[in-house]
Amino acid sequence: MAKRIAIVLALWLMSAAGFAQTSSAGNVFLGYSFNHASTGWSNTGNLNGWELSAERKFTPNLGFVADLGTQYGTLQMPVIHIFGGTGTTNSTTRVESFLFGPRVSVTVGKIRPFATALVGIGHLHEDALDYSYGETCVADAIGGGVDYKLIPLLSWRVQGDWLQTRFHGGRQEDARISTGLVVNF
Repeated sequence: MAKRIAIVLALWLMSAAGFAQTSSAGNVFLGYSFNHASTGWSNTGNLNGWELSAERKFTPNLGFVADLGTQYGTLQMPVIHIFGGTGTTNSTTRVESFLFGPRVSVTVGKIRPFATALVGIGHLHEDALDYSYGETCVADAIGGGVDYKLIPLLSWRVQGDWLQTRFHGGRQEDARISTGLVVNF
């Protein structure tokens, strides 16, 4: 019995050592996100927030990504007055995205550049004066970035996306930049 346990343990250790030599099976990213945003009715402005993504790799160079992001801040919203004239007011704005799609990557030493093409939904919420508005639309993002390996299971990511939403019957094309930590598994 002890001999069988020793053989099973030896085989398990050899397989674990072999797994350690292969690329990761996936990763989870959490970081700061900046969105130079336009929401249709609001003027263009800057929103800050976070981005969370998880990637499951099917081959060393191809994975599938689920990406969640929220950016929020204050944007200017045009106002038409009852007695004529126009003006602006501050709008507390939140843009959320729920995107999915493929990621192609190549690992070269400690650096892993990647490209993504994501599609899903975007959600907008605006509050101004006595006005509250919410809308959900189709969204997509095309972009890429680079992971820099800090230690075996931890990397630092910098990425940029061209995020497209379709709020208020128009199309918005926003630059979204994110950076933060990646946990590889």
